[in-house]
Amino acid sequence: MEPILVTGGTGTLGRLVVQRLIGAGHAVRVLSRRPHAEDAPHSWATGNLEDGTGIADAVSDVDTIVHCATTLGAKDVAATRNLVEAARRAGNPHLVYISIVGIDRLPFFYYRAKLDSERIIEESGLPWTILRTTQFHELLVKIFAIQRWLPVTLTLSGTDFQPVDAGEVADRLAELAVAEPAGRVPDMGGPEIRGARELARAHSRAAGRRRPVLPVRVPGAFFAAYRAGHHTTPEHADGKITFDEFLATHVAAKGV
Repeated sequence: MEPILVTGGTGTLGRLVVQRLIGAGHAVRVLSRRPHAEDAPHSWATGNLEDGTGIADAVSDVDTIVHCATTLGAKDVAATRNLVEAARRAGNPHLVYISIVGIDRLPFFYYRAKLDSERIIEESGLPWTILRTTQFHELLVKIFAIQRWLPVTLTLSGTDFQPVDAGEVADRLAELAVAEPAGRVPDMGGPEIRGARELARAHSRAAGRRRPVLPVRVPGAFFAAYRAGHHTTPEHADGKITFDEFLATHVAAKGV
């Protein structure tokens, strides 16, 4: 059985994708910058996507690559280009890429890099599938939690979010990885669109804290696009796990 290569396989999403694929009986190879112990239910490949070191070995003899690794800005583009070039030299593997809803409408350097990465994949000549999703529950929790030492929780005024469960995204990616290449598939969003202020209050309650929430109106085209909802996908509210349900299982017990 040819292994499925997962880049970023130790990250929030990647490790869940690895679990789903292994649970379905597939052989998995995880790309990592550092060597790991061999007592894992999958194999390891050591390499660096940013400079291309070790990538040729990582992509050898694989029929599918799930590209979950992400960095910031130009490094993301270079990593994707190095992966695509190595994959083309190795054969014709199916490349599955996770992206973000609205990156073609949100003027932000990280989103521009994701869009450039999409284009590299689309023009690669490889069979490909791209899934865009909304923000994960974990991201919002992290944004709120890092403010726990402040007297208030700051949020974006006039802005809604549609957080989605990373586990459900992993389920979808695992399905796409073993299916035929499908190009750009429908976006995937969480089950609810809720105001940032309401989400911040829900997090405070789950963490056992009582504190005011202060909405802040931030100027600029990027935040205007957020207020316009370009990062949401109301017509694809496919997720099932709500933010409150995520908080109950991941935050309430820890108080963070």
